[in-house]
Amino acid sequence: MSSIKEVARLAGVSVGTVSNVLNRPDLVAPETRERVQAAITRLGYVRNGSARQLRAGRSRTIAVVALDLANPFFIDVLSGVESAAQRDRLTVMVFNSSKDAGREERLIEELAEQRPLGVLITPVNDQGQRERLERLESRGIPVVVFDNSSRFSHGCTVAVDDVLGGRLAGRHLLERGHRHIAYAGGPFTVRQVEDRHDGLAAVLGERERLTVIRLPDLNVATGRTAGREIAELSPEARPTAVFCGNDLVALGVLQELTQRGLRVPDDVAILGYDDIDFAAAAAVPLSSVRQPREQIGDTAAQMLLEESGRVPGHQHRRVIFQPALVERTSTAARAPLPS
Repeated sequence: MSSIKEVARLAGVSVGTVSNVLNRPDLVAPETRERVQAAITRLGYVRNGSARQLRAGRSRTIAVVALDLANPFFIDVLSGVESAAQRDRLTVMVFNSSKDAGREERLIEELAEQRPLGVLITPVNDQGQRERLERLESRGIPVVVFDNSSRFSHGCTVAVDDVLGGRLAGRHLLERGHRHIAYAGGPFTVRQVEDRHDGLAAVLGERERLTVIRLPDLNVATGRTAGREIAELSPEARPTAVFCGNDLVALGVLQELTQRGLRVPDDVAILGYDDIDFAAAAAVPLSSVRQPREQIGDTAAQMLLEESGRVPGHQHRRVIFQPALVERTSTAARAPLPS
């Protein structure tokens, strides 16, 4: 690789002049800039950003540790993070914990060595979370927790009110005449899964029947497992609606019920969570509780920049967005129950 000294030698200028052309071109005469740019092109010179950051003592990279990159929800959140990063000309590194606490632990250790500008993370669970994240902060690496209302109250967090999301789902299904509702989600060690269940249970109370289908993961495959369990029940024992921990589970439930000859929503209504693009595009368009995905990412990145000292006078904040219910065919109104 060519060096900046070789560029300077070929262009007949000082190393400082080449540096100005790269970083402050307005300080260099047009003719000199052209000579330097011609030398850069001829030599194929690419400046070493890592070395420059080391000299400056500051990284220009944001690290994101996502809970599950197989879920389109997190891809949309990352889009918001990148939008904020581009405004500040920062780079984004993305890591996937895959909902594995051990993998998350290893990633945090690696990031502590790499020293990014800051870390955005959705923790796998609350157990040991404070200690893991404070380990980064003790090394001067700020942390913002996103998509989790988190008991990690020491720093900044950005999330959606998932308890309210569960309440919205419960009210919607009750208004559609459902009195036996299933909740399909898991694992319950994931805070969001638990909060969505708690919101639903609070609305149903003791008067309505709630069946909980505990899943090991939130994906289409486990959704199909839940759908199979529902389909194999007798009509009298079968819930008339299922609220799913996310849209991927809802899509799996829809696939399985349809394959087994059950009609959605006539036999079983389905309600998802996140409102990913696939929800509206499903064979039976899915109702869903919408989260402002890109806004979560953008806001989290902005807060991380504040945490890093780029915005003076920063104070820790907890931002909680409000979810919204989007009604589609999968929860169309049922005939009113007989009085």
